[in-house]
Amino acid sequence: MNLALWIAAGLLAAVALTGGVTKTFVPREKLAAAHGGGWTGEVGTAFVKTLGILELLAAAGLVLTAALDIAPVLVPVTAVCWILLMVGAMITHGRRGESAFVVLNLAYLALAVFVAWGRFGPESFTG
Repeated sequence: MNLALWIAAGLLAAVALTGGVTKTFVPREKLAAAHGGGWTGEVGTAFVKTLGILELLAAAGLVLTAALDIAPVLVPVTAVCWILLMVGAMITHGRRGESAFVVLNLAYLALAVFVAWGRFGPESFTG
């Protein structure tokens, strides 16, 4: 179970890192032209960059805090934050009729639920 939780957290961290780097460093106009990125054309640049920075922090919170044994309780807390982010992403993509992205975000949400449940519960770092 511990290994499965590490793998799930690692996958989520990779997704968060990729999304964070993209949203933080790729121009909003280029993101808006990409498949699934149309929503970025409807919001301000600061909002997109803020989401990117939050995703970079999530990538660190999902793995590094436990790997370095610096506040490992942040792993499940970050997973809960990721759940909230995925709910927002699902609503955004759903409103735009992008059902494939809704399903993808649902898969990420399920992984985050697993990590939050496992790290708050049976495989807690505090035990």
